[in-house]
Amino acid sequence: MEVKKPNEISSEQHTLFVRTVPESKRVLDRKKHIYQYRPKYKIYTLYIERFKELKRGLHSVFNELRQAGNEDILEIRINSGGGSVNEGLQFYNLMREKFPKRTHAYLDNHGYSMGALLFCMADRRVVYPYSDLMFHNYSWAVSGKGTEIKVRLDHKDRLLRKFFKDMIVEKGFLSDDEFEEMIIGKDFWMDVEEMCKRGVATHVVYRHEEIKAKKYLKILKKERMQEQGEED
Repeated sequence: MEVKKPNEISSEQHTLFVRTVPESKRVLDRKKHIYQYRPKYKIYTLYIERFKELKRGLHSVFNELRQAGNEDILEIRINSGGGSVNEGLQFYNLMREKFPKRTHAYLDNHGYSMGALLFCMADRRVVYPYSDLMFHNYSWAVSGKGTEIKVRLDHKDRLLRKFFKDMIVEKGFLSDDEFEEMIIGKDFWMDVEEMCKRGVATHVVYRHEEIKAKKYLKILKKERMQEQGEED
């Protein structure tokens, strides 16, 4: 199947590639002449680094993503230590608006802080054997008149605490008790096995194949039993 050469749109920290996949036909029953057609669609591949756009902003990237149709797919490739929560919220809003149930995230290397939350936002979450992830509470600074500072901090804390809880606890990635520990300062580090056990990862790229997280855990268990048998 021929795929057209991708177009590239870059911001300071992120790069977006857009490629068009032609219409395709899959045979379901040749004798009965039953086929499944998939219309032409686009794949938007967005490479994520640090959430800290200081110069160009994300206008070009977001404008291109907002042109997506109902069949188009957003593929996010994350290698990020985190950064601005506000910028991450912009991505969240766009994903829900333009790519509902059509967002695939790949943890190419690591996702910490906002990078971890962005990974959790996706519908399909794919990791590699050496990917790692970290949840922690947000960092925030505020300036202004003394009478305003506490009001602003309280308002932002309520907003962000709900956002963090929706992304992490409501999806079952951390328990309520763990979330409270995170709020008061604990960092939660996860390797691939832990991400699979908690449901953070839905799939793992293992030996050139993308398999379900549950299958990967079974493979790990089998390999450990074999290693233990060899040692005995």
